[in-house]
Amino acid sequence: MSETHTSRPTRVAVVGAGPAGVYASDILAKAQKKRDLRFSIDLFDRYPAPFGLIRYGVAPDHPRIKGIIKALHKVMDRGDVRLFGNVDIGSDLSIEDLRAHYDAVIFATGAVKDAQMDLPGVELEGSFGAADFVSWYDGHPDYPREWPLEAEQIAVIGNGNVALDVARVLSKQPDDLLTTEIPDNVYQGLASSPVKDVHVFGRRGPAQVKFTPLELRELSHSEDVDIVLYEEDFDFDEASDEAIKSNNQIKTMVNTLANWMVEQEERTEEASRRLHLHFLHQPVEILEGRDSTGAGTGKVAGIRFERMELDGTGNVKGTGEYQDYPVQAVYRAIGYFGSEIEGIPFDAKRGVVRNEAGRVLDEDGHHVPGTYATGWIKRGPVGLIGHTKGDALETIDCLISDLDRLPPAQHPQEESIVQLLEARGVEYTTWEGWLKLDEHELALGEAASENGQVTRERVKVVPRADMVKISRAQR
Repeated sequence: MSETHTSRPTRVAVVGAGPAGVYASDILAKAQKKRDLRFSIDLFDRYPAPFGLIRYGVAPDHPRIKGIIKALHKVMDRGDVRLFGNVDIGSDLSIEDLRAHYDAVIFATGAVKDAQMDLPGVELEGSFGAADFVSWYDGHPDYPREWPLEAEQIAVIGNGNVALDVARVLSKQPDDLLTTEIPDNVYQGLASSPVKDVHVFGRRGPAQVKFTPLELRELSHSEDVDIVLYEEDFDFDEASDEAIKSNNQIKTMVNTLANWMVEQEERTEEASRRLHLHFLHQPVEILEGRDSTGAGTGKVAGIRFERMELDGTGNVKGTGEYQDYPVQAVYRAIGYFGSEIEGIPFDAKRGVVRNEAGRVLDEDGHHVPGTYATGWIKRGPVGLIGHTKGDALETIDCLISDLDRLPPAQHPQEESIVQLLEARGVEYTTWEGWLKLDEHELALGEAASENGQVTRERVKVVPRADMVKISRAQR
């Protein structure tokens, strides 16, 4: 190991304060004791508040996110990782700035954009990406505070957890969300929605869905919402039967759906809203509305599907039969896609930073010295939040094994980056600032509970300027 890295702590910048970034910081910090190493770790995020996907990518009515936030909070509250929020890498700090002030940089910027869908009519008014809608209902500071909720019939394309989140939020009675941290503008928007039917479409069968049993069961927790299933969609081939026998998760979901089918037949009263689950539907075209002259309106008026059938292997093939559904809005929940980081090699096809085991690679396949990736920007938007721990461990192992080859920082002093941010007038936020914002949101929830009919744990602050002002108060 070089003299540079034995005479002082190795300076590491982690870009992205979501689960991937926090886990990487945690593993690196703990490695100091386990391996007799010294690190100085700074965690950067473009948003004023930490936790990334947990704060801005998970539906507010998921109780399990509280446990994950507590774990992340515990890591940050130890004090061995500094947080710099409201700092954009690209405008506030460049990649060259990071390399000048740190020996190593780990990118954990995630995947926040919608994957592109090549479907005729996808550009019509009323066609939305699920990621944009999730950002709106989670109070993302960079998204408009209003959302066009005007449709009575809605289609959601996808059979993953995000599709179910979107469908549940669209169909749920808004008052049932008041016990969550839902922002006030989101509640008001959902309260004005005229929605009656939300249809979720998957291209394969019930035994091939990508959501989890927990996500599925949460659909039945919505009051005054009927779950509607269709007998013709329940098809199982040899591969499906084998999957049900060998995989308890699949068996649980198929049994849950079968039980709902029975309950549906015994239903005597109809709810004011319905959530339809369709399988074996391949989207073909989003249909445009027509005015009285026959001219196109530019708005969604329906969606066309080809009926599919299982081919014996768990995959599907087309039947040549088509079915149209009248809807006025379509939400595409087919996955996320990573955003390119200027100056960092990017695989535009996969939407990830080009890397091997977390080491960022240049165009020729050589490791870019001192540059690493972890989380979804490393492996793509697959796996649950817990998978990022193992992912971060692999990346940190690579960084530690490279310690004697890291290019030494030109300005390794901890105060140097603070001086640079302040010289540029960057209104950065800190962990102490997050604690102030957290306290403020909890107080808003307490005040709302006193004035309302339900208990609200917190009310999320949405505008970036307000978040920064509260976080930086009396610094």
